[in-house]
Amino acid sequence: MTSTIVDTESLVRSHLPLVGHLVREMLGRLPAHVAREDLISAGMAALAGSAKSFDPSRGIPFGSFATQRIRGALLDELRGLDWASRSVRSRARRVETAQQELTAALGRTPTPAELAGSLGIAVEELKSIDDDVQRAVVLSLQGFTAGSAEDLVPERTAGPEDLILHRERIGYLHHAISALPERLRHVVQAYFFDERPMSDIAAELGVTESRISQLRAEALVLLRDGLNNHLDPELLDGPARAGGCVARRRETYYAQIAAQGGLSARLSVTTPMGMPRTAA
Repeated sequence: MTSTIVDTESLVRSHLPLVGHLVREMLGRLPAHVAREDLISAGMAALAGSAKSFDPSRGIPFGSFATQRIRGALLDELRGLDWASRSVRSRARRVETAQQELTAALGRTPTPAELAGSLGIAVEELKSIDDDVQRAVVLSLQGFTAGSAEDLVPERTAGPEDLILHRERIGYLHHAISALPERLRHVVQAYFFDERPMSDIAAELGVTESRISQLRAEALVLLRDGLNNHLDPELLDGPARAGGCVARRRETYYAQIAAQGGLSARLSVTTPMGMPRTAA
């Protein structure tokens, strides 16, 4: 337990400059009223959380792991400042359009009651929309850049670490497909990669198209859970009954995926069997 705490503290301390770098990168596009201290605080909390949940056995560099979470925390902090959300701007555009149409039809500026009636809302709701817009205008006058919080996050091209993570996921997908039971693997290969119609696959296996649909759905669930088990365990559905047949089969499947090789084996997979089309 002590060594785990020391490792976590070491990760945080050695990556403190990462928070400062990401905040400086973002501040270059933000107005002066956005407090640097608030962003630093959000970034530090994300760094600490990353260190606690980091699993070195997955072979992902901590810097890449933490960077994604810190960027997300900074974005969440900016969203809290972004009064002019998409919904507010959308409602404001509806009000403006309705006002212009009524003005043209009536030859005068419509009353609040007429405008609210045209929009099918109460006068109080119309006032609420106007209040939200006015708050956004005030913040804009203080220097907040127009647009949503996402617009303020610097775009970046995929770097070497991102490409490695992508290649690892491709490798896991390849291994997960290979570890499927033979019948399910055949259906996945034939339907998604060879793009054969279900009627052909059904005739080949001597079953109905409905059964092929069931096998396809079963395979997709196994693939999803197999990938989540290794990449995003928190996304796994609740565990099956302990000791039950379903739980044993899943554990065997997960183990077969892992047995196909470590990080180097996954990265050596240049492409999976193909890029599957969207399941119908």
